[in-house]
Parts: sequence; structure tokens; C-alpha cells
Amino acid sequence: MVNPSPAGPSRVVLHRWTAMAPSESGVTAYLDPFGGETTTWPYTRWTSEERDIGFPATELVPSWTAGAPKGSWIRVELRARTAAGGLTKWYDMGRWAEGEDDIHRTSLPGQGDEDGDVAVDTFVATRPVTAYRLRVTLHGAEAAVRTVGVMASALPTRASVPAGPAGEGSRVELAVPPRSQKTHAGHHPEWGGGGDSWCSPASVTMVLQYFGRGPAPGDLTFVDPADPCPAVDHAARDMYDHSYQGTGNWPFGVAYAGRYGLSGFVTRMRSLAEVERFIRAGIPVITSQSFKEHELPGSGYSTRGHLMVVTGFTAGGDVIANDPAAQSDETVKRTYPRAAFENVWLRTTSSGGIVHVIHPHDIPLPPSEGNW
Repeated sequence: MVNPSPAGPSRVVLHRWTAMAPSESGVTAYLDPFGGETTTWPYTRWTSEERDIGFPATELVPSWTAGAPKGSWIRVELRARTAAGGLTKWYDMGRWAEGEDDIHRTSLPGQGDEDGDVAVDTFVATRPVTAYRLRVTLHGAEAAVRTVGVMASALPTRASVPAGPAGEGSRVELAVPPRSQKTHAGHHPEWGGGGDSWCSPASVTMVLQYFGRGPAPGDLTFVDPADPCPAVDHAARDMYDHSYQGTGNWPFGVAYAGRYGLSGFVTRMRSLAEVERFIRAGIPVITSQSFKEHELPGSGYSTRGHLMVVTGFTAGGDVIANDPAAQSDETVKRTYPRAAFENVWLRTTSSGGIVHVIHPHDIPLPPSEGNW
């Protein structure tokens, strides 16, 4: 991969593992920070080899697909090597389970030191890192990890990003079902504020339903029968991060989708032309962006962070998106100007091009330059 200039696109690499043989086992005690007594768990642990990043990275984001039903849970940790050659401590990147029968699903605040800190789901390096190791600990006999990955990146400082040319996804639109988060206003405020904050559960649910996946009717009996889309409530419940107090933890969203037989990961893309490759391959892409209302014409709102699903592109290259911030399912589908969308998604003050990619195993990914 060619290293770009400081004003160029982000430097990004994604490493993924699909075969992980545990090399350690034992018994450990765990005290849930959100209540309960100390419990004892049998565990097995896999630790990766040290992976070279290829450039000085400033952020690392893990993601995984796994199974952790009742009686099990998973812990994911990272340790990095600084550009000066030293090793950081092990940072806790998340404690995850499908439900909450055994532990409260959570990220871990308060880990900062001279090498970096964990911002919910992202290791942010104080000084650049050049390599890392990943450690996954499975608690309970039923815990299993199917895929795990780490996205490493270095973002240029860009207050604005010019639009790139339309690519191979123009004139393609995927029939992703629309799901509004706003129709869930007031629902289950204990899981992140209800509809006002459920862009992530709504977006992941849209992609799951596009691929014909998701919870069975029997899993939705806790939801009011009058609910417009009980699957969104289910996703909010089972994506909720108790420390973050919200449903927007990026790897937790991918892990939720993985429960239904899908593969997935979090990475950064460097242009809408890369997103177009996925649309052409039949894979919708969940993007993360922040903007003022005037910066994204047609949005009708401002946000400090919001997910939506890119479902296609017009003949002129504008973005067709299912935006869950719409007031109803009927108004979820939007067309956003390409230049405006690319800017509010890629610039440094936004997510720098963060995406969730979720897809069935039998739908191959398009060719990559290393970031997927």
C-alpha cells in the first residue's frame, strides 16, 4: 500500500482471522462492574502473533462475529508496539455477550496512560504504533468466535474533503427495507434513549432484513405488539453498551449481526468510490458521519454522530441512503449530494470514513487495497 501525503486519504489496513486455536486455558473470577457477586468462569484464550501495521497508526478498532449465549461471554484485548519499539499494556476493548443473563455487555472507560486510551470502541494512541497483538478470551463452554479483525488507521488532518468521481456503483440501488428510528421514540429508554438514539440498531436491522436474517418471532415477545418494527427494539437491547450508555458501540453492532450467520467487520473506507464497489457486489454499507443541517442538504437535522445505510447511487453519482433519522419508514429513503455526503463522512472532524460491512459468507467482497 502506498503511504499517502498528509493531505491525502487515510492510511488504513484491516487484518482478519478466521482460524483461532486457543493456546491457554484456566479458571478466572469476574466481578461485574454493574452489579452482582463475583463469579468464577472456565476460560480458553487465543492470542495472535504480532501483526505489523505497515505505517505509524494512531487508532485501532477491533470487531468480531461470535456466539456467546447464556452461560458464556467474550473479552477482547489489544496490546500495541510503539514506533519507539516499546510495548503498551493490554487494553480491554470490550466484554460482550449475546444477552445479559451472566454479565452486562460493556466497554471499559478509564484505561488511559502515557501510550493511549480507549474511547468506547477505539484505541487512540498518544504516540503512533507500528504493530499490535490481539487477545480473545472465551468464558464458558458455549462461547465461540467465528471471525475477528482489527482496523488500524492514520487519519490526515482534513477540515474538508473534495468529492471524488463517480465509480462503478452508479445507477445501482439495493432494495434495503426502510426502518425509521423515530417511530421508536420513547421505547425502552433503559437501552439508550429510545428512538432518538437508535440509529445503529435501526441501520443494522435494515441490513439484516435485506439479507433475510434477524431474530425469530419468539424472540420478540418482550416488545409491544403495536411496535412498528420489533426487531429494532431487539437489536437495541442486545447492542446496548452499559458503560457508554448507548447502542452505538461499533463492534457490538457487527457482533449482533454475526449472531444470525453473517460475516462482518468495522473499517475505514477512503472514498465513495470504494463504497460503490460494495453496492455493485450487492452489499449495503453502514456509514458513520456528523454534520450541521446545512452541510448535508436534504437531511433536515444536525448530528454529532449518526449511522445510515448507503443503498445505492444515482446515475450522476449522488448517494442513495436509508437514513433512519426520518420520521417514518416511508421517508427513510433519501438522495444526498455526493460532494456533501463524502465531505461530512470522510473529514477528520467526522468519523474519517468509518463503516460497518455486514454480509453473508456466500456473497464475496469486492477487490480490496488492504482496508477490507
